[in-house]
Amino acid sequence: MAAAMLSLAGIAASYLLNLSGPRSVPLIFGIIFFVLALSTRIFGLYALRHISQNKSTCLPVIIYGAGAAGIQLAAALRQSVEARPILFVDDNPTLHRVVVAGLEVRPPSELPHLIEKYGIARILLAIPSLSEQSRNELYARLTKLPVEVQVLPSFIDLMSGRSLQTSLRPVSPDELLDRDKVELDSPEIAKAYAGRVVMVTGAGGSIGSELCRQLINCRPTCIVLFEQCEYALYAIELELSELTAQTDITVLPRLGSVKNRGCVARVVAEENVDIILHAAAYKHVPLVEHNEIEAASNNVIGTKIVADVANQAGIERFILVSTDKAVRPTSIMGATKRMAELVVQDIQTRAPKTRYAMVRFGNVLGSSGSVLPLFQKQIASGGPLTVTHPDVTRFFMTIPEAARLVLLAGAYAQGGDVFVLDMGRPQKIIDVAKRMIALSGRTLKETDDSPGDIKIEITGLRPGEKLYEELLITENLSTTPHAKILRAEEVPLSEIEVASLLRSTEAAIASADPAALRRIIEGRVEGYHVPMHASALA
Repeated sequence: MAAAMLSLAGIAASYLLNLSGPRSVPLIFGIIFFVLALSTRIFGLYALRHISQNKSTCLPVIIYGAGAAGIQLAAALRQSVEARPILFVDDNPTLHRVVVAGLEVRPPSELPHLIEKYGIARILLAIPSLSEQSRNELYARLTKLPVEVQVLPSFIDLMSGRSLQTSLRPVSPDELLDRDKVELDSPEIAKAYAGRVVMVTGAGGSIGSELCRQLINCRPTCIVLFEQCEYALYAIELELSELTAQTDITVLPRLGSVKNRGCVARVVAEENVDIILHAAAYKHVPLVEHNEIEAASNNVIGTKIVADVANQAGIERFILVSTDKAVRPTSIMGATKRMAELVVQDIQTRAPKTRYAMVRFGNVLGSSGSVLPLFQKQIASGGPLTVTHPDVTRFFMTIPEAARLVLLAGAYAQGGDVFVLDMGRPQKIIDVAKRMIALSGRTLKETDDSPGDIKIEITGLRPGEKLYEELLITENLSTTPHAKILRAEEVPLSEIEVASLLRSTEAAIASADPAALRRIIEGRVEGYHVPMHASALA
């Protein structure tokens, strides 16, 4: 318009002033002005864009889909400081090399080259009209590239308020139990812990921290948090301080190891502890299998030290958190927990003031090292889910069930008791994996060529792992006031046998001799035998 007005003004001035010269000069001037003005603006635009792109901290992104949704996304991103659209990628060959909304459209086959050339950090999938299956297939292909992939929700997802990412919801442990949740509320719990000073060893762990949370409802006067990991102690103390801010419950963090007798005795004496819930233990089967000496030192000798201190201080109750892996164990973890049970049962015979009890758990869903967080991480990354054996079975319970069982065991303890929870039938791990895939909104991929989202991969049994777990050494059971909690009647070792077991275990620990420790366990713990991998190392 400026060029046309200048040309018309020049022609009018030429006629009005009767100027000499060709009448075409104003037209040529207007054309030259138009070309120069336009070219300088285009050059300036590209120069500024080049400078801003080189100095920008925005993430360079590719938009997959050059349709209406992609164009709107590109326009929105240009106004943002988080991301910068570089170009479009689209499956439609008629759009290739065409500039749409200021961005060139390229074919998907060029993605690896484009990612490397432009330093792309993220691909935004903007084809909301795709069916869910097609979208999931495309998403699976794009996730193989070395960039992050995010998906613009479909119109149906937007209307329902969910997206592809939110549809991958976290699975509640209760949904994986394949049984009704056991209600463990009982008035005996509050009576047992109200007004007491309760010390929880391993307070920063999965079970220990949940014990502390549930203790708050029992109204003790003080909860002593005993933990050797500084960060775990800090985290649980911070959480409990907020939960008890409006109560008269005192929370005391105490840093220390259960292997340090002086430290344990000092804390128990200084805080006038009434009840000890002993949850401190090394429990990860494969790790413990290759660290036998530390496992025995912590799980056996540590338990002996805390139980002895409880006896000497004459405290009211001592509850040991044990495991179903302690029954005819094939792993060092299970064997050391069984030895800890035998030690506690033996101390009970010489402790008239203190009531000792043990609680055997199944696999606790959601605890550190359990299948739930592992499967959730594997599903989030697109699989596969790893299962050690198609026939491996486990008893399962939730963290709240486990913690509640410990508290109830403390209330029901009569002396030397072994409590177990009726958890129904054991479940196959592979069935839990399939159920978790379905509950996460994904589908099982049976083979490489079959449709589906997530595969299950069989990796083989790990050292120390067995196909199935048991809760009882004998079938002798007696009831408790709660229908789902049973008391196992098991014959303990004699005092001389336990003393001999402890002496030889301490000698093996002192000499750092894992082979000797395994031989001691094999001779003293029913059901244990030295596995092939340990025999080869010896």
